[in-house]
Amino acid sequence: MNDSEDGRVQQLCSHDEEHLITSGTRYSVKGFRFEPPYVLKRAAGHLCHGHVPVVLQLFCLTLSAVLLLAVLIKVSSIANTQGQEQAKKEKVYKEMSQLKPRINHLCRPCRWDWTLFQGNCYYFSKFQQNWHDSVTACREVGAQLVVIKSDEEQSFLQQMSKEKGYAWMGLSDLKHEGMWHWLDGSHLLFSFMKYWNKGEPNNEGEEDCAEFRDDGWNDAPCAVEKYWICKKSAMSCTKN
Repeated sequence: MNDSEDGRVQQLCSHDEEHLITSGTRYSVKGFRFEPPYVLKRAAGHLCHGHVPVVLQLFCLTLSAVLLLAVLIKVSSIANTQGQEQAKKEKVYKEMSQLKPRINHLCRPCRWDWTLFQGNCYYFSKFQQNWHDSVTACREVGAQLVVIKSDEEQSFLQQMSKEKGYAWMGLSDLKHEGMWHWLDGSHLLFSFMKYWNKGEPNNEGEEDCAEFRDDGWNDAPCAVEKYWICKKSAMSCTKN
């Protein structure tokens, strides 16, 4: 190789070294930074300086190409990972969009802590209070201290109270002693008198309010604290 050809090879090697190795070039793609290892840079630098055999000069060029290829592979890997993450996000969004109409069509006629029975919702309290406060508590949630309208309803509520505790109902004789009225103003039907426990109501100690007790009803002082049962009509579920 003559001096002219040798100079061109050295110039090319020096140029590659300047831009790829000795200048400390960093490659950045979407936040990824790659810097060729120091050992490789130093080795390539020594090979590309001075008068060295052509084989070593070619090795210098090859090493630079390998470093560049490593950068491209890393960049490609990052791009593929980001593409997979984006695809996953789009899939989740699509599934949620498909599920939303189904959720909108769901309907609960009663709140989660209420029980549905024959078109009405019932709430059994979690703590105790007197009869008057129980009436107020039910009104505050748009309901009424329970007024019983059928034998089936009575059986359902009686069983509920046996499981959870003695509970107030919306029945009293506060207006006229011995004349029992429901909160909605209706009289206690004669057919419902069978639900009083044996010997009740006996009005011992101003017992003017009715409660569920054991297998039937009992009259008790309205100031005593007990659980209570609220009742309101169930919501209708309309289909679009």
